[in-house]
Amino acid sequence: MRNIPTITKNLLIINILAFLAMWVLSKANIIDLNNLFGLHFLFASKFHVWQFVTYMFMHANFEHIFFNMFALWMFGCVVERVWGGKKFLFYYIICGIGAGLLQEIAQFFWLYFDFNSQSPLSISQAVEVMKSYSTNLNGLTTVGASGAIYGILLAFGMTFPEERIFIFPLPVPIKAKWFIMIYIAIELFSALATPGDNVAHIAHLGGMLFGYLLIKYWNKHPEHDLGVNGLQNDDFFGKMRAKMEQRNQRKSQQTQSQSYTKQESDWDYNQRKAKEQEEIDRILDKIRKSGYDSLTKEEKQKLFDQSKN
Repeated sequence: MRNIPTITKNLLIINILAFLAMWVLSKANIIDLNNLFGLHFLFASKFHVWQFVTYMFMHANFEHIFFNMFALWMFGCVVERVWGGKKFLFYYIICGIGAGLLQEIAQFFWLYFDFNSQSPLSISQAVEVMKSYSTNLNGLTTVGASGAIYGILLAFGMTFPEERIFIFPLPVPIKAKWFIMIYIAIELFSALATPGDNVAHIAHLGGMLFGYLLIKYWNKHPEHDLGVNGLQNDDFFGKMRAKMEQRNQRKSQQTQSQSYTKQESDWDYNQRKAKEQEEIDRILDKIRKSGYDSLTKEEKQKLFDQSKN
């Protein structure tokens, strides 16, 4: 847990605590937190605007929260380290809210077409019918962080499109960009083929859609980017290089004082450190252009050794 970035760690803790509280209180027949904080249908009697935020911290069962939190840990750690906590949290919440909005729209049209198949209705007439059935519509409730999580998956794929990852049960790794496209295709097919499977496929796609639009907006308007020090999304390796340079500077005095004992002059020391930094810069540029897998074994070892200094 110490190595997990702050926002990702806190999101994991909040989601797990909320699930445990829901499970305990439900088993004790005290209150159903999913019914209280879940996102109800727009015209249901239990609908509240704040549920667009609270619903993403509630989950239906252990399997539901396990896979969501596993994906949050796996991809959220990377994205937060690249973007910074402020930007990551804003993106996460927006994707979750966007997922809820699209789920509400999907539910509205699902009900509209259902009513319309029984008796032709206009949109305004359908709204009045839905309002009259507000109590009956309380069963249309959405819970889960899946929409926000799918937004994080998209962010990872757009930030590291050439990075290779494993997907069970495929025997070989595939590039992140293909991984994202496969997930979009699966969710789109599932939404059309199995609309009654109690899985919010439209919410998943909604999280990705809002995430895509937000990333595109940031790319076009970097002055509105919420990243650390105004850095753009693709400057991860620049920040990594800066950190390494700072570490080298902090150790320079100590190493220089020892260099005379080792019969190494100031000029020799500076030349050696400059060559080392040039090599690290070359390796980082290679990662940025071709991905981590393009490094040789020696280059990976040099980068690893430098990161420990």
